[in-house]
Amino acid sequence: MKRLLSAATVVVGLCGLSGWAWAGPEAAPAKGSPDEKVLRYSFRIAETGFDPVQISDLYSRTVAASIFDAPLQWEFLARPFRYRLNTLSEMPTVSADYKTFTFKVKPGIYFAPAPEFKGVKRELVAADYVYSWKRHYDPMWKSTNLYILENFKILGLSELRKELMAAKKPFDYDREVEGLKVIDKYTFQVKTAEPMPRLVEQFTDGSTWGAVAREVIEAHGLKAMEHPVGTGPFMLGQWRRSSRIELVKNPHYREEFYSEEAPAGDAQAEAAVAKLKGKRLPLIDRVEIAIIEENQPRWLAFLNGEHDILEEVPAEFATMVLPNNQLAPNLQKKGIQMVRYPRADVAVTYFNMEDPVVGGYEPDKVALRRAISLGVDLDTEIRLVRKGQAVASQGPIAPGTWGFQKDFKSEMSDYDPARAKALLEMAGYVDKNGDGWRDLPDGSALELNIATQPDQLSRQLAELWKKNMNRLGIKTRFTPAKWPENLKAANAGKLQMWGVGWSAGVPDGDTFLALGDGKSKGQANKSRFDLPEFNRLYALQKTLPNGPERMAAMTQAQRLMVAYAPYKLHVHRIFSDLSQPWVIGYHRNVFLRESWKWIDIDLEKRRQALGK
Repeated sequence: MKRLLSAATVVVGLCGLSGWAWAGPEAAPAKGSPDEKVLRYSFRIAETGFDPVQISDLYSRTVAASIFDAPLQWEFLARPFRYRLNTLSEMPTVSADYKTFTFKVKPGIYFAPAPEFKGVKRELVAADYVYSWKRHYDPMWKSTNLYILENFKILGLSELRKELMAAKKPFDYDREVEGLKVIDKYTFQVKTAEPMPRLVEQFTDGSTWGAVAREVIEAHGLKAMEHPVGTGPFMLGQWRRSSRIELVKNPHYREEFYSEEAPAGDAQAEAAVAKLKGKRLPLIDRVEIAIIEENQPRWLAFLNGEHDILEEVPAEFATMVLPNNQLAPNLQKKGIQMVRYPRADVAVTYFNMEDPVVGGYEPDKVALRRAISLGVDLDTEIRLVRKGQAVASQGPIAPGTWGFQKDFKSEMSDYDPARAKALLEMAGYVDKNGDGWRDLPDGSALELNIATQPDQLSRQLAELWKKNMNRLGIKTRFTPAKWPENLKAANAGKLQMWGVGWSAGVPDGDTFLALGDGKSKGQANKSRFDLPEFNRLYALQKTLPNGPERMAAMTQAQRLMVAYAPYKLHVHRIFSDLSQPWVIGYHRNVFLRESWKWIDIDLEKRRQALGK
């Protein structure tokens, strides 16, 4: 395999498949041949790269989840959600006190071909997972997911990180620690300082906890984002940053067959199972992903048959495509299929708690954030901008995850400009110089600077923000940039305010409370909120089994987040995906980032429909 790197053509991590004779169990059709099954797809936001330790955005993780394997995996169709073995030979052994977890890797799983393996099939072993998870503790990688492992209080790793950082030494991957170690070739063990009843289910996400090969990482160093090599069903073919991503079938992928079970009453899933049961995975040969930031060209590409799937029907087309939340009759006649689902997520605007204008814990600062929140017209946002494809958030925890309470009500969903103005007046945010805009209590100018993106939805949300803040007499400025640039700046604490979405990788509310955890600053916690009582409650609920005591701690933590308002909680979104009539088996599991290996293409039906 050749890897080409050309800055002149802005092609990074370009893998050419010429020069190698793959020894895979089934020879894939030649690229471009009539028999090649290609899934054509689009992202509306550009990726950042494909190294599990460095990525946190949805789009990069969607790709990485098909390249890297976590030990466990959520079942594609099962409802209620349940996980199963992925690269393990048996379910992890968990001690009675929830402090010791033993994982046994299944022999005979191999990494995708890579030059670093020097022509030898490289087997996945326990040491690969130990190395991969240790990387999150290495300061060099600036892992945005370190907080997850640190919250598990894995014995010895945080201490090793602090020791080496203090001594200004490189991270020592070869030093054994009690909390994460190899037992034998295929067995590794995790030990925690406190009970962690839900630790195992976290390790279902290959985009974060997937195994990498040490020799590949060491060969590429800081360019690891451009050279992903895993044991998953696909491998990186070509990548033109922010433009095009191509994945090809991994010829070393293990023998795995379609074994999904359809939920009762789900006709679409039942039809897929009937057609695909027992077939070798992955079912397609290649995935082509175009980065198309504007919604209209994305929609037209799907409508014209250039793309096989349209993930997330754009809100501006919802009334045309989904009248009364049903697929439009003209699309039904074409045989287009729809999957509609609530995503376990929350859309927020965060306030940087370290910013001199909107940050801080003093009463006047809290009043400012609460007033801004009360001045946001969520009803208009849901009706006009999101076209009814969302429900208002009361707290950060999303429906469909443990910890969500239907009867939890807060002022986050309230739109009350009169109360907002009263709060501002009481806290001293008044017009002191007569220019028509409110000033800070000390007389200096009050201006919000909100980061945004140059796409249509972001523009519409910005326009609504401006109208809302104008009603309150608060001057607002918007600074547009590409999403990856905003993410980098947000992680570094350089943005005053920014609107983002946060999704759960497992059906548990912990990930939403992590938005306020002080230890997660610059990672999940973009607001940099750091309140001791909240931190205590967050740490407490992690150690408790699911039950009334944990629910009480999570509810109180939510109330604190609402009271101090480091975030304006907007909505929990509802999405609808469309697939062409020649796509077989498309469905959506919101906790499973990987889905492409279970999808098939009816080539004859596609040819007939497109006249090709």
